[in-house]
Amino acid sequence: MSKTGCGFLAALAVLAAFSAAPISGDSLGSFLMPFDDDVIRYRSPEARDPVARVQARIDQGEVKLSFNPRHGYLEAVLRALNVPVPSQVLVFSKTSFQAAHISPQTPRALYFNDDVYVGWVQGGDVVEVASVDPEKGGIFYTLPQQNTSRPRFARRDDCLQCHAAPPTLGVPGFFLRSVYPGPDGTPLLQAGSFDTTDHSPINERWGGWYVSGVHGKQLHMGNVVAKDPANPEQLDRPAGANVTDLRKLLDVTPYLTPHSDIVALMVLEHQVRLHDLITRVNYETRIVENEQQVLAKQYGETFGAWSESARRRVNRPVEVLLQDMLFTGEALLTDPVKGTSNFQAEFEQRGPKDHLGRSLRQFDLRRRLFRYPCSFLIYSEAFDSLPKMAKERLYRRLWEVLTGRDQSPAFAALSSTDRKAIFEILLETKPGLPDYWKQVPSAPGSGS
Repeated sequence: MSKTGCGFLAALAVLAAFSAAPISGDSLGSFLMPFDDDVIRYRSPEARDPVARVQARIDQGEVKLSFNPRHGYLEAVLRALNVPVPSQVLVFSKTSFQAAHISPQTPRALYFNDDVYVGWVQGGDVVEVASVDPEKGGIFYTLPQQNTSRPRFARRDDCLQCHAAPPTLGVPGFFLRSVYPGPDGTPLLQAGSFDTTDHSPINERWGGWYVSGVHGKQLHMGNVVAKDPANPEQLDRPAGANVTDLRKLLDVTPYLTPHSDIVALMVLEHQVRLHDLITRVNYETRIVENEQQVLAKQYGETFGAWSESARRRVNRPVEVLLQDMLFTGEALLTDPVKGTSNFQAEFEQRGPKDHLGRSLRQFDLRRRLFRYPCSFLIYSEAFDSLPKMAKERLYRRLWEVLTGRDQSPAFAALSSTDRKAIFEILLETKPGLPDYWKQVPSAPGSGS
């Protein structure tokens, strides 16, 4: 897939240096992490991602995938992987290996949940699937659209040509891109493109995508093509704005829903970046820990304390992950946003709630994406599988921010009300928090 692509408790001086200003994902470096290293073993056949688990159940006869002439295995795959149909978004730029089947008239449909991405194109030979292994990161598969009693997902490590690169922070992962599409959906790359995250301004988002929903005066790049290849930047953005019925732009009857919901797109942008950051922290920590163990063995010592340089190497990606989890770089909305499908209601229903009914999956959509700005992926298996040292560091830093002990500029956008609410929600809904979270001597966020 190409669109969803296609140490630790540091000294106070070090902590202050990391907390002083926002750190971007780009500052992690664009080099490719050594995922074939013996420490990571990405290409080993053992996998714990959702697709691998479903395939094991298919092989054992516990799960059967039904095939239909209209969509092949699509609906069955979505059911087996618990991917909701309302998550559908449509991309018409030719940015998939099935590009020959993709155009503004026949866009590619993408569906997702918290750890799985599914792609389908009209007339395509395969269903594309990518899922998150809690230790390896993104793993990519195709399922041939051929009716058989024992369908098999084929692992596609060749997808790493695009999906282990600077846009994915150098780890096997995911990314979204906004392009200037020509009339047939071909990206006009001479005009450039934008890697899209929740940091991106609205006017750089969704080029080559369909977008259904209202967003006021905020103009994006979706729903239109560049009619003059010599001047691709001259998109008719107003023509693509506030479209609530995609039937005016294309025949939507071949798709499972007639929507490409703007809220689903915004969640997707946040989620793919978080997945990459979690994987990057996982890889960095395991590699550094292994190096420390090797050094200790060379000197005939028992591995114990981390060196200061080793701590710094891991603290940095942990801090980037923390800041993105708390939406510190989020591009704020200037007008309310509203989708066209029931994606919002379905998404909110999935989250754990505290006794007041609050959840990290509740939306704001007036000035920002979520009402309580802390990523719902804190509940994910990938987050829970972070190495012990990294997770301890992350929990400590999160505690410092939410209790108001960290008042650095990087977290200035978090009000005392936000901090207190997030702290209380996590305390009640997130298993495995350290004991010190439950022993706060003063009100969380009181320092704000």
